[in-house]
Amino acid sequence: MANSSKSLPTLASEVAYAAPQVIAHRLTRMALAGANPSAKDQREFYRMGTEKVEAFYESWNAMLLQTLEINQRLWFSFWFPWAAPVSSKNPVDQLEQAATQILTSGIKPVHKRAVSNAKRLNKTR
Repeated sequence: MANSSKSLPTLASEVAYAAPQVIAHRLTRMALAGANPSAKDQREFYRMGTEKVEAFYESWNAMLLQTLEINQRLWFSFWFPWAAPVSSKNPVDQLEQAATQILTSGIKPVHKRAVSNAKRLNKTR
């Protein structure tokens, strides 16, 4: 199933399942590497840090863009009410939906990395 169609609870639960696997694999790898890690271990340890920074920035950027999109829709609904889609939802439900959209967009980069790392690292010995 594509990442874009998964709900926030599904994405969060998959991250919660994948992250401990990745952490366990990498901690074991660090312990076995000792004071003189191999070139392969050094690449993995470097990747471990850079991917966290990349995921952090991608996540914040995705949440920012989602927030801007929601605010833009809100702004247009005030100034051009005839062009805005008519919603039967109350404002609290709309706010909850907006927050869920923002959080979902923010967890997707983390989900992508955690799940792909779990798959990749489970193949290695």
